[in-house]
Amino acid sequence: MTVDALTDVAGLRVGHATRTGDGWLTGTTVVLTPPGGATAAVDVRGGGPGTKETDALDPRNLVQKVEAIVLTGGSAYGLDAASGVMAWLEEQGRGVRVGADPAHVVPVVPAACVFDLGRGGDFHARPDAATGRAAVESADASRPGAPVPEGCVGAGTGAVVEQIKGGVGTASAVLDSGITVAALVVANAAGSVVEPETGALYGELLLGRTTYPSAGAHAAAQQHLAGLAAENAPPPLNTTLAVVATDADLTRARAQKLAGTAHDGIARAVRPVHLLNDGDTVFALATGDRPLATGNPLALNEILAAGADAVTRAIVRAVRAAESVDGPGGAWPSYEELYGRR
Repeated sequence: MTVDALTDVAGLRVGHATRTGDGWLTGTTVVLTPPGGATAAVDVRGGGPGTKETDALDPRNLVQKVEAIVLTGGSAYGLDAASGVMAWLEEQGRGVRVGADPAHVVPVVPAACVFDLGRGGDFHARPDAATGRAAVESADASRPGAPVPEGCVGAGTGAVVEQIKGGVGTASAVLDSGITVAALVVANAAGSVVEPETGALYGELLLGRTTYPSAGAHAAAQQHLAGLAAENAPPPLNTTLAVVATDADLTRARAQKLAGTAHDGIARAVRPVHLLNDGDTVFALATGDRPLATGNPLALNEILAAGADAVTRAIVRAVRAAESVDGPGGAWPSYEELYGRR
């Protein structure tokens, strides 16, 4: 039974740590792989990325697999969350062996951050190592195949997409071959997810799943957002982060191709995208449980297409699941508040 989430890729688990109130509006999300790790890759296309250990994922370099991926709020400060994940993994003896003693490991924990500084009111309220540890412990405590909480949780807690509330979303698909492809996204873009003429979500238009808002609802939403624009400082830095995963057996080079084409899923749902003040980053994970069809050099294509589609659907779900925020750091209405539920 699938749950339309990243956890439909067997062995992957997701945990969130969320901080709100008293100046906080931020958090961290951890994707935990099965023991022994998963093949990983990354593709960075935003002009202002904040990342850690992404060079280790270059197929030309030594590291073959990773035990976890960290997505976090707090901008570059929030990358400290990865240290808490590393410490937990070391305690479990999980990481790159660097000696004869099984306890001598160095966990490689790639991480990327979104900008949400000050959105809860306190510029200094941001994730740290303790937040990362709480997120990975949450992932470890979850059951295999569990649904993944969406919306204003984890790294999506303080996320904003242009002027509306962003968040975490996830989606999956099982291909005719039996291979599963899934994505988890933190939507926090400088661009918009809303078509300006109609108020429809770009992602839903491309997926063919939308009902257009009424002209009156769209006019009221635009008026409301225009009023808030005078109160909220324009977001100086933003980022959409994604993890796209599959149970297919991919080489590191093929995983990198998957990370690259998954950016198409962002471009379908957010416009404009990959700006200088975005840090758009996509990680790819392959657990290797299912072989690709032998003798077909194009067998990867259906995985690439499905990965991009999953990212688009995950962004739509992130925006649909988000809840409005009105606090000392600013006011960001949710799409559902502006336009109502389908």
